[in-house]
Amino acid sequence: MLIAISDPDDARIEAYRAVKERDLLGRQHRFIAEGEVVLRVLLKQPRFEIESVLLGEGRAEGLNDALRLLPSEVPVYVANRPVMDAIVGFPIHRGILAVARRPMLPPVDALLANLPEAALVVGLIGLANHDNVGGIFRNAAAFGASVVLLDHETCDPLYRKAIRVSVGGALVVPFTRAPSADALVQALAEASFDVITLSPSGAETLSRVQPSRRTALLLGAEGPGLPTELLARTRNVSIPMSGGFDSLNVATTSGIALHHLTQVNKG
Repeated sequence: MLIAISDPDDARIEAYRAVKERDLLGRQHRFIAEGEVVLRVLLKQPRFEIESVLLGEGRAEGLNDALRLLPSEVPVYVANRPVMDAIVGFPIHRGILAVARRPMLPPVDALLANLPEAALVVGLIGLANHDNVGGIFRNAAAFGASVVLLDHETCDPLYRKAIRVSVGGALVVPFTRAPSADALVQALAEASFDVITLSPSGAETLSRVQPSRRTALLLGAEGPGLPTELLARTRNVSIPMSGGFDSLNVATTSGIALHHLTQVNKG
């Protein structure tokens, strides 16, 4: 059943109030999913518990098939455009929001221990840009990465914008955090991963890399890149560019590298 909301101050939709501000402050182990594509992905991920859905008028009919996947006790609220805009604090053009609970993040070693013998892991070090993190999760999902590992400085992949940019990829690929970049690399080494780092100064070129059955791809922030001490402990790989131009976007870089690492042994 659809529950009509006519008052922006209705206590039942408190979780959706002032979405942008709450994105920054947090919402007690919950996150917001936005848009039809993301909602459809979320509904198929059993590790997330959806608490409610908020739709603009006229959006429910096109989502009938997806909403049938919701447990009967999950409320679906509907509001007209002015009311919905007043609730969330800005014009919400997509008219589709959901609130879901975050699962507990497992320890890095436990997550790696449960991977199959052949696995591809992506590690993110110091990435503070939500667009880049979302883009990398999109590529990780597209190329079948087993997990994504984050250091403590990398931004939240369940931030609303990161999920949206990932087109739901942040909901598909399991992830967890390591307490530091060193701890992340150490855990990968102990789990028998060949750790590849991308750097303009890398001694190997990507096109010549033959991935191991267990390969980890580490990516750093644009500009500073990966720490020198981390590069010294790993296998450095570069992507040659025209005229020495070395300014590929990190999300684009991840797509090129993941495509190579997943395709080179096929055929």
